[in-house]
Amino acid sequence: MNNGGNITPGLYVVALTGGIASGKSTVADLFAKLGVPIIDTDVIARQVVQPGSSGLAKVTAAFGEGVLKSNGSLDRKKMRQLVFSDPRLRQKLESILHPIILSMTLQNIRDCHAVYCIVVIPLLAESGVQPWVNHVLVVDVTEQIQLDRLMQRDQISQQQANAMLAAQASREARLGLADDVLSNTGALEELAEMIFKLHSQYIRLAADKTNGQDFHR
Repeated sequence: MNNGGNITPGLYVVALTGGIASGKSTVADLFAKLGVPIIDTDVIARQVVQPGSSGLAKVTAAFGEGVLKSNGSLDRKKMRQLVFSDPRLRQKLESILHPIILSMTLQNIRDCHAVYCIVVIPLLAESGVQPWVNHVLVVDVTEQIQLDRLMQRDQISQQQANAMLAAQASREARLGLADDVLSNTGALEELAEMIFKLHSQYIRLAADKTNGQDFHR
């Protein structure tokens, strides 16, 4: 993927990542309550395959109309089962959607009017950190917690949950990218307190970048 060219001058970009069922959405919601703009690539991924979109047309051409529901929308459950059962199919889907998602993500960053923004990128460890990312925040939990939450959330078997975890980068790979690690194993109040401290830190880092003192990435 390319580097996105000219991102908004002065805007500090924090990439938020973490394994599946680690609590990224909860963390993003707490930042949003502090007034931080959130750009969620998972949300964008759903937008680019809405009925009538070029993204959905490309997916249908590649995988057939069997991945569509009767109303013409993408059958996400069926598509998820397909791509998690065959790495080649997952790569095929990613090659179609990732460039579209990246383009929309970068446009959203350019349209952002704030000192910093959070960009939620679940597959950051798999895709690599792009030059337009200034800071990486990893939401971290143990793999056992991921499994438990995933089985409960999606009502799936442990075998299916294990397959979904295996399809992602390892916990160690994600932690290796981290500038900050946010442990999401305690109470919501504790998480909110940690996020408030990070919020203050990111405002300072954004100010340093604006003043030409950004030495990161």
